[in-house]
Amino acid sequence: MADSLVIVESPAKAKTIGKYLGSKFIVKASMGHIRDLPKSQIGVEVEKDFEPKYITIRGKGSVLKELKDASKKVKKIYLAADPDREGEAIAWHLAHYLDLDETETCRVVFNEITKQAVKDAFKSPRPINMDLVNAQQARRILDRLVGYKISPLLWKKVKKGLSAGRVQSVAVKLIIDRENEIDAFVPEEYWSITASLLHGKSAFEAKFYAMNGEKKELSSEADVQQVLQAMEGSDFVVKEVKEKERLRNPAPPFITSSLQQEAARKLGFRAAKTMSVAQQLYEGVDLGKEGTVGLITYMRTDSTRISPVAQEEAKEYIIEKFGEPYAPEEFRNYVRKNANAQDAHEAIRPTSVLRTPDEMKPFLTRDQLRLYKLVWERFLASQMSSAVLDTMTVDIAVGPVTFRAVGSKVKFHGFMKVYVEGNDDGTTEEDKFLPPLKQGDKAEKQTIEPKQHFTQPPPRYTEARLVRTLEELGIGRPSTYAPTLETIQKRGYVAIEEKKFVPTELGELVIQLMEEFFPEILDAEFTAHMEGDLDSVEDGKEDWVKVLAAFYESFEKRLEVAEDEMKEVEIQDEVSDEICEKCGRHLVYKMGRFGKFLACSGFPDCRNTKPIVKDIGVKCPKCTEGKIIERRSKKGRIFYGCDQYPGCDYVSWDKPTDKPCPECSTLMVEKRNRSGGKLLCTQCSHSEELPDDQEQAE
Repeated sequence: MADSLVIVESPAKAKTIGKYLGSKFIVKASMGHIRDLPKSQIGVEVEKDFEPKYITIRGKGSVLKELKDASKKVKKIYLAADPDREGEAIAWHLAHYLDLDETETCRVVFNEITKQAVKDAFKSPRPINMDLVNAQQARRILDRLVGYKISPLLWKKVKKGLSAGRVQSVAVKLIIDRENEIDAFVPEEYWSITASLLHGKSAFEAKFYAMNGEKKELSSEADVQQVLQAMEGSDFVVKEVKEKERLRNPAPPFITSSLQQEAARKLGFRAAKTMSVAQQLYEGVDLGKEGTVGLITYMRTDSTRISPVAQEEAKEYIIEKFGEPYAPEEFRNYVRKNANAQDAHEAIRPTSVLRTPDEMKPFLTRDQLRLYKLVWERFLASQMSSAVLDTMTVDIAVGPVTFRAVGSKVKFHGFMKVYVEGNDDGTTEEDKFLPPLKQGDKAEKQTIEPKQHFTQPPPRYTEARLVRTLEELGIGRPSTYAPTLETIQKRGYVAIEEKKFVPTELGELVIQLMEEFFPEILDAEFTAHMEGDLDSVEDGKEDWVKVLAAFYESFEKRLEVAEDEMKEVEIQDEVSDEICEKCGRHLVYKMGRFGKFLACSGFPDCRNTKPIVKDIGVKCPKCTEGKIIERRSKKGRIFYGCDQYPGCDYVSWDKPTDKPCPECSTLMVEKRNRSGGKLLCTQCSHSEELPDDQEQAE
């Protein structure tokens, strides 16, 4: 007969923990929050110290009855929601519903769902931490005040269905500011000169560096001609060789934001998908004979701390697998001093490094395996020795002109044996070998290639880049990034084009109104300061009511001004030349979360919509009449298909080209990855590099 009830959030978590605790425990799931502020009203009594009016969430009746019935059959109730503010708040709401004394030792927390961690947690239950609860309440109420006070204004002055929020508004403003930077950007011309050289049988490249002993920038073709004339008749002679050893340190283990960024770079995952898959790995996976086990530690964290037990296990594995030189003499410490990181959690790591990705492969889905491998490799590499690189810098004199060649090679791989962190531009560090040159050596000239370039505007934000920027500015916390990115797309404030955020006209209009009437909401420093205040509430250093009162005093005044002075704005849809085939009205351009599309101007009477067809100028290889057009899948991914569909069912994820294969005359496609792209034949094994103009067009 069970004598204890344990309540967690999800059935998957309940299943895993139930297997560890045995028959004396009943484990039930609350299915997330059971109480929240009402949707139909603001639900906050501002005059009564911001007292929230919580109601039972619709549809939770049967769950609550089940929990209530189970609570009557046991002597002790444990609340084991996730180990963060949100989890603490869920536990507090459950305590209220079940008439538990929140000062009793009813709260159990663990950062990993493994048998030992769970059993250890139940040996030391604690009371509910009201500082954590109040920090969550303060954030919820703060966001409710902003959302429910500003949104009705936007509905009245602009259109129904709009919303405003502290973090989402700053995110949209960042995207708009970047777009303005791109629009205002004036490209500047510059040139490079690359010499292809030969020393013995070894070919290498050197680039123009200096003239008459001074470093020189080439800003025009005239500058290039001056250099080429100065070089005439001179040999390429090695003037100076510098060799040195360089250490490269591993990246720290993942925190929430870095996991989202790296999963976007290396796996192509959206932030929401990363968190969903990570949740599955955290809550537990059935490993056959071993049973259900949580494979990673808690995934909402901004701490890089690693437990000594996990470090010791990793060290033993590294020595056994790679040898002693690959394990540093002392454990690495990545914890940032004087930072705002909430160090209650560890970094995201495998619960046991001994569960290798290869061994886990039979038990995981493809996405689970890819993300687990990323977490496992990043953690293991973070505990390994630094890589040692031999670098070589060679200055080569050609009369008064200096060319420079730079080479490097890995002397000792260290952590690079396992994992190397990705870059936003998709490049990777590769060995660049130089021949064994010494002062006075001559190099034989093969070619001299001057090339014109133009400076590029700053790139649009990808999800990964935006998350990194929000984190650097101190805006939002681990649990907020993914839902924020989802919200700004659902509201139609931004769209995604080629995996990058583009602001919509609606987004620009809303931010313009916000800047005029609520500038502090869009102020990154102000928002970051509010996050700091919420952290102080969590630490017990600030009173949550005082934090809200300080914000609301000026916010209320701005609301009054906006109510009187904000003018009504009508958004006019851009009319296209196309006619709706269903009702004869003109189609208009609309912006959805995946970019522009066409919709009938007679909405809601006519709900006809059409994608905007983009002809890529390639004939269909399957039928004789069709043309290849760019399309989008339901999830927004670009693919290519015949415009005669459904008569012709040709489709391709890779972009077809009008260049036939030189070996078999079959269609070739552009195959792109994060480090560049190639042209591949769809029939034979022929491949070639993409032409420069096509690379730059991307």
